[in-house]
Amino acid sequence: MMRLPISCLALASAALLHAEESAPRQISGIYPHLAMFNQEGECGTGAVVPWADRLWVITYGPHLPFGSSDKLYEITPDLRQVIRPESVGGTPANRMIHRETQQLLIGPYVIDARRQVRVIPPNRMPGRLTGNARHLTEPARKAYYATMEEGLYEVDLTTLEVTGHIKDGNGAKKGFSIETHPATLSSKLPGYHGKGLFSGQGRLVYANNGDRDKRVTTDPATPSGALGEWSAPGQDWQLVRRNQFTEVTGPGGIQGNEMPESDPLWSIGWDHRSLILMCLHEGRWQGYRLPKSSHCYDGAHGWNTEWPRIRDIGETDLLMTMHGAFWKFPRNFTPASSAGLTPRSNYLKVIGDFARWGDHLVLGCDDSANKEFLNIRKAKGKLAGPGQSQSNLWFIPPEKLDQIGPVIGRGAVWLNDPVKAGDVSEPYLFSGYQHRSLLVSTSEAVTFTLEVDEKGTGAWTPKSTLEVSASMPLQIDFPAKETGTWLRLKAQKAASKVTAFFHYRNDDPRPTAADPMFAGIAEPDDKDVTGGVMLARGGGFKTLRHVTTTGTCYDLGSAFDLKPVDDPAGMNWTSQNAAIPQGVLSYDDASILYVDEKGRWRLPRGTSKLDKTGPLGAERVCREVCTERDLFNAGGTFFELPAENAGGFAKVRPVCTHNRRIKDYASYRGLLVLSGLRRDSKGEHIVRSTDGSTALWVGAVDDLWAFGKPRGFGGPWKNTKVKAGQPSDPYLVTGYDHKELTLGTDTPARVTVEADLTGTGFWVPVQSFDLSPGEDKTHVFPASFGAYWLRCTSSENATVTAQLEYR
Repeated sequence: MMRLPISCLALASAALLHAEESAPRQISGIYPHLAMFNQEGECGTGAVVPWADRLWVITYGPHLPFGSSDKLYEITPDLRQVIRPESVGGTPANRMIHRETQQLLIGPYVIDARRQVRVIPPNRMPGRLTGNARHLTEPARKAYYATMEEGLYEVDLTTLEVTGHIKDGNGAKKGFSIETHPATLSSKLPGYHGKGLFSGQGRLVYANNGDRDKRVTTDPATPSGALGEWSAPGQDWQLVRRNQFTEVTGPGGIQGNEMPESDPLWSIGWDHRSLILMCLHEGRWQGYRLPKSSHCYDGAHGWNTEWPRIRDIGETDLLMTMHGAFWKFPRNFTPASSAGLTPRSNYLKVIGDFARWGDHLVLGCDDSANKEFLNIRKAKGKLAGPGQSQSNLWFIPPEKLDQIGPVIGRGAVWLNDPVKAGDVSEPYLFSGYQHRSLLVSTSEAVTFTLEVDEKGTGAWTPKSTLEVSASMPLQIDFPAKETGTWLRLKAQKAASKVTAFFHYRNDDPRPTAADPMFAGIAEPDDKDVTGGVMLARGGGFKTLRHVTTTGTCYDLGSAFDLKPVDDPAGMNWTSQNAAIPQGVLSYDDASILYVDEKGRWRLPRGTSKLDKTGPLGAERVCREVCTERDLFNAGGTFFELPAENAGGFAKVRPVCTHNRRIKDYASYRGLLVLSGLRRDSKGEHIVRSTDGSTALWVGAVDDLWAFGKPRGFGGPWKNTKVKAGQPSDPYLVTGYDHKELTLGTDTPARVTVEADLTGTGFWVPVQSFDLSPGEDKTHVFPASFGAYWLRCTSSENATVTAQLEYR
């Protein structure tokens, strides 16, 4: 792989060091003045590439194949943002460095080593540009461009002449003139919403992650997406696999493979079961399955993923982003050398691209969209979206990749799937986690052989034999000392419905105390506090409006300046359109109850002091602070909440337990902004108003992982009169470290504890307890136990307590 000379890296590091000494203020690696805006329903970061002593960035709006208000940005070493006048916008996320001509291809722009920018305008190459790849036969002077609707072009990088191979799937735009449509062949490849493109081993590989089936907007299990190949003009994409795929790359990354005939190609994707990794090696495809860290990316329409990437960041391993996790990805990954794929940490930001620039990793994010698309729920009330779409870059030291959210992973090789005698599952990752368990359930009695690839060489050996009956699922806890890279199951006979679901996690070493950066945010008993509602403004103001509970109005700007403003009409509009809905949550002796269109859900309390409102009145419960996913605040805990089309509340997970009175929270210029502070609060993360009357907390959304380890108490019942055989409400169990259950009753009864191990309402018995009055029983769940929800059922009419403590 071609690498930058050490002298170039040294110059870049020195330039950035100088920039840090003189740069504008940043908080948690976010510089507000570098925020990017457009006039569209979304403003995501499509590509981030260091080139010619600059950092080049493009943004995109949603479904804009013929151009938009999005820009090409040039970031200088002293962190000045230059908006290039050549900008034509669109929905671009493609990027490639072309070695032979020493040019950067990014979106529709071609940039040489002297930073001269040329443009291929939309009327010559229409479509949502999603990927670049080296040319199969003329790589020294040509490159491929693919669009999100399966279009394929080749471009002469000297003349910028465009030749079409497959027609972009977007229809003609009224009033938009295409000079000469460069292709006539319409693709029949399933799916749409293209993401990745890469070439090697005599073929071009393309990935998409969506489908036009109407069910994709509501059911994440709908068949969707495709991985395809192409090898010569006149051909259509040929289907490799019908699943949702995103990144396609190889060891050469954005410069292309140095040995294209022999270097492997990789593509990362998913379905409703798990993540899917495909590897092309020696002309053959091999599939693997990996756990999911977050379900926020799960929509079958593919809109929630943005652009996951596998990139070189100057370390031994490559860095992969997928479903809310950072991964170490081995440079030499092939079926004969597949060990070393390891999760590093979880994150909340939505990341479209990233690159190493000097001593920092720069992540381009999709922070705040004017349109919330399908992410609508009653818990938000009538909250207006941000007035203008905006996103930013996030600068972090590489070592922070291992210090964000604790590692968690869930997924299946089979999920209510028919299995034939002799069927072998795809390999599922076994290494990289401290606590691991497996559930196997079947509609008919089946014997399975569990096999292990110990070293990641493709050599499989039997590990154990699993006898599973139709009436009782089998749960297996794997001791930490058990080694192996991959597991797979082999069925000895057929069954109409088989589930094999894995729960993995690592220890959560976080303290329960909040990091000092959160000092000043109101405690439950604080009386002298200030706060109100917030909303990012539109109309080109690029400020955050803050209306306090005392009826004063402020605007926060890019220089961390919170100034009072005299705008009665604007203040009234913000108060109405950012109003906090009442009665979203209810509280009883057992726990916190949330009810939505899908059912009843119970959550733990972090503290009972937050059951009642404080001096600032009602507090925000639900809001989108990263595009197409919500932050849910209940009982002193922040939760990550997927959109309804990605699993909704059934797939919620805790982020932190803060036990603070947070009045409101919002996204602005890539920052997370919190309202509800002590009036005398001070600190690096505190922005005080120029009149000294109010203050806001600012940071990165991923700072929340340091706000206190998730913990709490509660359960489905507490001295609750229950009916025999009637299950309790589900009570959240995922994402907590230590889990201890206490049961009690006033009548002799057997209480059966069940777990939803898949997050789909698939309940299986965990254990039954015979209870007598006055004799409480306690059960500590093993560290390897994993599930989304618990519920209890009593054998008798009784007054029963089922309470859990998480710590």
